[in-house]
Order: sequence, then C-alpha cells, then structure tokens
Amino acid sequence: MAQALVLERQRVLSLREIDLPWRMGPGMVRIRMDVVGICGSDVHYYRHGRIGPFVVDRPMVLGHEGAGTVVECGPGVSHLRPGDRVCIEPGVPDFSSAESRLGLYNLDPSLTFWATPPEHGCLTPEVIHPAALVWPLPEGVSQAEGAMVEPLAVGMQAVTRARVRAGDVAVVLGSGPIGIVTALCALAAGCVRVLIVDPAQEKTRIAAQYDGITALEPGDSGLAPQVLAATGGRGADLVFECSGAAAAYAGVAGLLRAGGQLVCIGMPVAEVPVDLVALIVREIRVVTSFRYANVYDRAIALMAGGRIDVKPLISATYPFARAIEAFERADAARPDDVKLQIAFGG
Repeated sequence: MAQALVLERQRVLSLREIDLPWRMGPGMVRIRMDVVGICGSDVHYYRHGRIGPFVVDRPMVLGHEGAGTVVECGPGVSHLRPGDRVCIEPGVPDFSSAESRLGLYNLDPSLTFWATPPEHGCLTPEVIHPAALVWPLPEGVSQAEGAMVEPLAVGMQAVTRARVRAGDVAVVLGSGPIGIVTALCALAAGCVRVLIVDPAQEKTRIAAQYDGITALEPGDSGLAPQVLAATGGRGADLVFECSGAAAAYAGVAGLLRAGGQLVCIGMPVAEVPVDLVALIVREIRVVTSFRYANVYDRAIALMAGGRIDVKPLISATYPFARAIEAFERADAARPDDVKLQIAFGG
C-alpha cells in the first residue's frame, strides 16, 4: 500500500493509501518521486471524470509529469544506478509492436500511459517503471525542471514533425504550458520569430518575456491582419494549434503563407469545422502531432545547454500534503498560472 493523490470520482480527491500494481523485475527501476507537475489532462479528469473514451470508473492516482531519484535497479539495468536524478517518460509501449519498430512507439495501440484510465499515475512517493523510459538529469537541471521535460517533449515532437527551417516565422494558438513550450521549441529549432495568442492575455505576457516571442491581441478584428502586418503581408510559415479549441481553426488558412504548415497539437473535445478548400488552394500542409517519441534526450539537452529555460513557467509549488489544494487552484484556472507543481519530501 502506498500514499497517493487519488481521484475517487468526478470532483472528489483524497490523499490516502492505495494498492498499486507495479512490481520490481528485470529492466525495472524504483524511483522516489521528487516533483510532479499538474497537467491539463489531470484537471480535465478531475472536472469531468473522463476524456473522450477514457472514463474514470474506479479510483485512479493522478499525475504523469514526474522527476525523481533512483533508489533501486532491477537486473539488466546498466545506464542507471541508485542516487541518479531522473525524469520519466510516462507512456509504456510494447517495444516489439509494428509501430515501435517504425520508431513510432507513441502510436502503439497497446501503450499504457500514467493517469489515463485504467492506469495509475505518479502522484505517490514511489513508482516502479521500465528503465528504458527513465532519463538521467544532468547537473544544473533541477528536479522541478525535470518534471517539465514531459510537457516540453510535446512541443519537441510537434516541432520535429513540422521540420522547422532556420528563419521560419511561426504562430502559436494557445499560450498554456503546451503553447509556450512549443513556441520555445520552435525558436530553438530555428524559427526567427514566434507570434502567440490566447484569450488569457496574462499568459501571453508571460510568453512574451522570452526573446523572439511576440504576443498578439485577441479581438474582433481577427488575427490575420496582425500576422500579415508582422510578416510583411506574406503570412506565417507555420501555425501550431495548441489550444484544442474548435474555434481556433476558423480562418487559420489566412494566417499562413502559400505552402505553409498547419500543425495540430491540441486535442479538441468538439467537432472541428475546417475550410478544406482554403487549405487546398494554398497547398497548406497539415501535420498532426501526438504526445512524443524519441525526443526526451533532446529536450533535456536543450535545458542543460541553456537553450530553453522553463523556470519562468513554474507558477507555484505545493507540498504533497497540500496536493488537493494545488488541484483546486489548477481547477480555478487563474489566468496568470502556467504550471503548478507538487513536491515530495523536504
């Protein structure tokens, strides 16, 4: 039995002991959790009890953005040892699947993912996880930053799939954690400028503190005039849709240059109307991006090399004993909050 933050059912959280199914064995490591971030999906499960077909029909431990310290290594683990500070990829695929053999292990249909029903998450003092999905953190990268690698990897995946080129100009729709880290990844990949917009202008102001990111004004006049003015009438090379809002797709073709790319990251909960003709006549390339695969090492390297600084995005840190309070704050959706984290121990 282990103490954990448990979502009992919709809008009911408890800190209590629960029996978790993880067991040590070959290729596994035991990790003492140090910091866990609260993701929008955690909050969505708390508010609604489901995301699409994934329904919380039994108590579930929340959390999937984690960093910790290795305390035990199973047989066959050679790249880790007790005492190593690490971050953890929360999705566990079948590495022998056809998708995994293609390098697309994030698309393996049998993949299990922390805090996605029926799998438990990592808001508990210890977890056991496959060593192949555990990444050492270099000196100079804190545990709090390590817990940010998971959302950063989402941006890395999108930028990698978009094949950003040096000198590109990008627009990011949505300035939540994923929108801002996608903007940072786009700059690191070679974009000369990123324009970002969100109805929560407090968040866009946080994003605009970074060199190379410019906040646009949401409003009745629309985004296209602002994007065209910022690009000399040409339009952006890329649009990253990170909000998941169906309304964000209205007029999106007008933000892009001919032959530009629309990169879909946010997961809509409603049907999305798309003006397909507008995309076709401008030969807009549509790219989709789901979670991540083979990018954790690069995300960590960008942090360690000072190319990406996620520290300004951490709005507050709560001790594990106040984890329910942290979720209540996340549910309140304060406009100036980007990322809330929960810390274990001292």
